[in-house]
Amino acid sequence: MALDKIDRKILALLQKDATTPVAEIGRKVGLSTTPCWRRIQKMEEDGIIRRRVAILDPFKVNAGVTVFVAVRTNQHNETWLKDFAKAVEEFPEVMEFYRMSGEVDYLMRVVVPDIAAFDAFYQNLISRISLSDVSSSFAMEQIKYTTVLPLDYIAPGED
Repeated sequence: MALDKIDRKILALLQKDATTPVAEIGRKVGLSTTPCWRRIQKMEEDGIIRRRVAILDPFKVNAGVTVFVAVRTNQHNETWLKDFAKAVEEFPEVMEFYRMSGEVDYLMRVVVPDIAAFDAFYQNLISRISLSDVSSSFAMEQIKYTTVLPLDYIAPGED
């Protein structure tokens, strides 16, 4: 789907606040409610908008400790990766999980209330999957966090 200037404006508004009423979004982008809603529905159907969520304050829900877990493995086969991915999927503490290039094979962002909870997570993880080298780094301070994707790189549509 080619996204035009109006679609990009709609996406920018929804990324800032997905609870903004469609009528207000339409007003801000120069559309009436129905055409604006149709565009949003189309972007949802096309998978551009994957879902709309509430972003919680991690400290207020007792998940204020962020740990980056780097995993190196000597297992580089599809079966092991599927087993690892399945195990990781079962941990609600894992917020992000990536297969990497370079020195680290996999990287996870884990959130927990404290070091003891992280240790319990770690013990549970290694009981489920064989890992050859795990390194954990605790974030001391969050300097930037956003869920807003840059929209400047969208292929130009009809504007």
